[in-house]
Amino acid sequence: MPTYSGMKKEFVKYGELHFVLNGQKQRLSVYRNLTLPAIPQYKNHLFLPFKDLTNTHESYGGGRYIDLEITDIRDAVYILDFNKAYNPYCAYSDGFNCPIPPQENHLPLRVEAGEMNFGKDH
Repeated sequence: MPTYSGMKKEFVKYGELHFVLNGQKQRLSVYRNLTLPAIPQYKNHLFLPFKDLTNTHESYGGGRYIDLEITDIRDAVYILDFNKAYNPYCAYSDGFNCPIPPQENHLPLRVEAGEMNFGKDH
């Protein structure tokens, strides 16, 4: 997966989440970083990068992320909570290798939940 710094990070597609948001059927791909399973505390870690129509104006232009665990998936069901969406480190400082959400994870609607832009006075 390419990053905003120009480097690539090794991810594999783990699966897809199918859901309805604002009355529209949607799909997002979930990824697994190939290096993290070697670290015991991250062996079940999954990564969901996405973009939506709030990017640039109300939320970080480069997209947002949601972290989840394989163990959060029960009977092939995962409860997707956009309130857990967060800005990558790139939103706050240069020098990070933040993955670029792939085109298949660009939602054609607004996700008005999770971490949004921050003001200079914070």
